[in-house]
Amino acid sequence: MTTRSTPAARAPRPGGPRRGARRGTPLASEQRPGSTRTLVSGQDGAGTVRRTVLPGGLRVVTEAVPGVRSVAFGVWVGVGSRDESRSLAGASHYLEHLLFKGTRRRDALDISAALDAVGGELNAFTGKEYTCYYARVLDEDLPLAVDVVCDLVTSSVIASADVDAERGVILEEIAMRDDDPSDVVHEEFAAQLFGDAPLGRPILGTAESIRSLSRTAVAGYYRRRYRPQDIVVAAAGNLEHTAVVRLVRAACAAGGFLDGEARPSAPRAAGRVRPATGAGARVARRSTEQANVVLGGPGLDRADERRFALSVLSAALGGGMSSRLFQEVREKRGLAYSVYSYSQQHADTGLFGVYAGCQPARVDEVLSLCREQLDLVREEGLTAEELERGKGQLRGSLVLGLEDTGSRMSRLGKSELVHGELLTVEESLARIEAVTLEDVRAVAADVLGGPRTLAVVGPFDEDRDFSTHVA
Repeated sequence: MTTRSTPAARAPRPGGPRRGARRGTPLASEQRPGSTRTLVSGQDGAGTVRRTVLPGGLRVVTEAVPGVRSVAFGVWVGVGSRDESRSLAGASHYLEHLLFKGTRRRDALDISAALDAVGGELNAFTGKEYTCYYARVLDEDLPLAVDVVCDLVTSSVIASADVDAERGVILEEIAMRDDDPSDVVHEEFAAQLFGDAPLGRPILGTAESIRSLSRTAVAGYYRRRYRPQDIVVAAAGNLEHTAVVRLVRAACAAGGFLDGEARPSAPRAAGRVRPATGAGARVARRSTEQANVVLGGPGLDRADERRFALSVLSAALGGGMSSRLFQEVREKRGLAYSVYSYSQQHADTGLFGVYAGCQPARVDEVLSLCREQLDLVREEGLTAEELERGKGQLRGSLVLGLEDTGSRMSRLGKSELVHGELLTVEESLARIEAVTLEDVRAVAADVLGGPRTLAVVGPFDEDRDFSTHVA
C-alpha cells in the first residue's frame, strides 16, 4: 500500500503528445466471451501469453514460464482512490482490508491459514487507479491460491463487526504513515500538485473520512465497483493456460458472478483534470531531525509515447549512483543520504519529482542544487554518455525483472487493465533504444519547463518562505 489547486499535465506542445502505435492484437473489449487468443508466442525472453474472456467480461491472462516451480497469481480490479467521492475517501483501501476478513465459505483465519500452510504469500495493495490481490505459491498449490484469492474478491460478506474492527487498524496505518516524513512528503506533493481532487488525496483516506465510513457505504462501493468486466486475472509461472481458466471459472461461478452479457471494459479513459495550477510550495511541520523535500511538477500520462524518453531522463538525472543528483548532492558534497528522481503516469496526467532528505539547515542548499540540475537538463539535455547509461539502466531493470514470476504477473495485469496492450520485451527494449538526445531534450523542456511544485516536511513553520525554489 502506498502510499491545493487542481492541475493536470501541462498543455502539450503543438501537435499534442505522441501516442504509441497500437499493436495488431485486438483489445479484450473486442474479443468474444468464451474465446482465447495468443498474445505472445514464447519469444524474446518471455513465455507464451494467452488471454481468455469468460462470461461477464472477466479476463484471464497467463504467461507460461518454463523452468520455474512457482506461480504468481493476481486479481486486478480497475478501481482505486481516484474513483472515490469526498464522502468515500479511503474506501478502496478500506475495502482491500475487509475482503480478507471473511467470505461465505471462509473466515479470516481460514483465508490466511490456507496459504500459510503451503508456504505461500498472500497480500494486496491499493493504488490511485487499481487494486490488486495476489498470491505466490508452488506450482502444485496453484488450485488453492486461485480458489482463495477469487473467493475473497468475489464473495466477501463485509460484516458490520469486521468494518468496525478494521477501522481501528486503518487508523493505526494512517498514524504510522503520518509518523514517517518520507511518506508524508509525497502525500503533500500530490496534494499541492493535484489539489482537493481524488488524485490529490491520500490513498488511505484521512482519519476523519475513515471514521465516517459506514458498512452500508463500503458494501455498496464493493457491489458497484467489483464487476467482472472491470477485473483482470493474471498469472505467471509454471502453469497451463486452460487449467488456470478452468480453475478461475469454477472459483468465480458462485453467486452468479459470471452471469451477464458484458464485455471487458476498455482501459480507463482520460478524465477531466483541470489545467495545472498547483505550482507553489507547501510546508508540513514535523519535529524531525531531517527535512524531506519533493520538487517537481506535472508529468506525462501513460499513453504518451514520450514516457520512454522521460524514463531515460529520470534514470540519468536521479536513478542511480552515477546519476547527476546522486553525484552532485551526495558524493561531492555529502548533503543527503537519499536523493533520486521519479515519475508516475495516470490515465490523463502524471507527475515528475525529485526527492531528497537532508539536515534542516541545509535544505536551501539541497533545493538549489536540485533546481540547478533540473535547469541544466531542461536547457541542455543529457550527454551522449548519460543517454547510454540511462538506457542501459532501464534495459537491465526490465530484463532482470523477468527473473521473478511476481514481476511477470504484475506486468501482465497492469498491461491488460490500464494500457489495453501488452508490449513484448523486444518491443519495450526497442522503444528504449530508439530514444535520442533530441527526444530527451524535448521532453525535458516540456516537463521541466513550467512552474514548479514543492513539498517540504520538517521542523519549519508553515509560513517559512520557500518561494525562491519554485519561481
